[in-house]
Amino acid sequence: MPKLDDQIATLQEKLTQLKARQQRLDARKQAVEAQRQRKADTRRKILLGGVLLGKVRAGEISQEQLHAWLDPALTRTQDRALFELAATPDNTDRSADN
Repeated sequence: MPKLDDQIATLQEKLTQLKARQQRLDARKQAVEAQRQRKADTRRKILLGGVLLGKVRAGEISQEQLHAWLDPALTRTQDRALFELAATPDNTDRSADN
């Protein structure tokens, strides 16, 4: 009987190793997918920003309209400065809110 018990123990150990390997592979797949999603989101933002700035340059959207959209959305001093918006009255950077 010990031989059968040894085989069972060996197979259980191998099963444990395979399950751990599968978990690592699944985690890697999730990480790769999350990175792909972040890259796609960044690309969408860049393209959208380019289109929007092009419309402002072409006169299809006024600079005032763009500022009206950005003013409530941008809270970080550095972000507001990029678009020549006045600093927020409370001068608080709420980068975690964006």
